[in-house]
Amino acid sequence: MQLSLAEENYLKAIYFISGPERNLVNTNAVAERLDTKAATVTDMLRKLKKKGLVSYEPYKGVRLAETGEKLAIGILRKHRLWETFLVEKLSFGWEEVHEIAEQLEHVRSSKLTERLANFLGNPQFDPHGDPIPNKEGVFPRRENLTLDKAEVGDFLLVKGVKDSSVDFLNYVAKLGIRLGDSIEVMGVESFDQSMKLKHEGSVLHLSAMACANIYISRG
Repeated sequence: MQLSLAEENYLKAIYFISGPERNLVNTNAVAERLDTKAATVTDMLRKLKKKGLVSYEPYKGVRLAETGEKLAIGILRKHRLWETFLVEKLSFGWEEVHEIAEQLEHVRSSKLTERLANFLGNPQFDPHGDPIPNKEGVFPRRENLTLDKAEVGDFLLVKGVKDSSVDFLNYVAKLGIRLGDSIEVMGVESFDQSMKLKHEGSVLHLSAMACANIYISRG
């Protein structure tokens, strides 16, 4: 099915907003995520409904149909594969790749997507630690353990970030933290739960909020 760039963006937006429970999505929430007007969203949802990609009722909300969800997951797969390629093969920082991948995710060649996946070794997670669905649309499981749950003396590996905003990615990039890095918890401040960490031979101090947004696994 041929879709416009805008239609693909709508499907992906609805997918993200609906969450794992695939909740009914409010029109205003879609408008806010895509930075557009509610009336524009309503027009697009009617078009997507005619194509059988969403279930939509005015004043109630929208939910992806099975076909719409498969397409949204496919777009997400391409996005995360391209992010992986940009970081691993072109040496972009993990804080730089989202905007570029937003453009590349609309390339429609399934052959290119699968050759890209094979070239990268069929990765299960992107540079931010987000799971990459396989070509059947199945996501790998990830243990969602965050740094703030660690204890003094723990040796850990950085597995990803919960907050993938540009501001947070720039913040951790300035600290030199990357996916796969080893860290040791040296201390936890009882007053504010901030952490003292050993990372790559240096000592870092991270706030409780920052720690709560870094996924880890025990090394």
